Amino acid sequence: MSANARDMPIVKLESPRFENSRPPLISRLAGRCNANTLDDLLALWRRFAVPIGGIPGQIGRARYGVCSDMFNRTDGFHYLSGVEVSESSVLPKPFSHVQIPAQRYLIFPCGEQVSRIRHTVNATWYQWLPESGQKAPSAAPGAPDFLERYREALDPQFGMGDVESGFR
Repeated sequence: MSANARDMPIVKLESPRFENSRPPLISRLAGRCNANTLDDLLALWRRFAVPIGGIPGQIGRARYGVCSDMFNRTDGFHYLSGVEVSESSVLPKPFSHVQIPAQRYLIFPCGEQVSRIRHTVNATWYQWLPESGQKAPSAAPGAPDFLERYREALDPQFGMGDVESGFR
């Protein structure tokens, strides 16, 4: 997390839950973000929204945002938007894939506009975790730092809907 993450407003969090995940294969479009370009994530989602439902091998209608390198780099983090697929060999360009390892996540509901999910992240790391005495689950090798799950109710044009954020 960047130093300016502490400057973001703290939001009231809904009660979290712990969840063990299976290892989904995610078809994706990816980009690199930093604290100054977080609003560009909505544009990435809009570009990805067009083929949702028409991606070969797609499983369900949930969408995923996957963040990596959040804690190990100072120049931003890697972000991908995607859906679960049954296999990677049939994916058209420009899609690629990533296998997310099975692991335990700390899940927080986030019902606000997608661009405000960063406030949920901030409140989790700097408020909820220290006050709760809990620790984020340990990461499985190759696991992302942060996983967003957008259910079918998400409106990709306006970034509103049913969103959950998961921390390893």
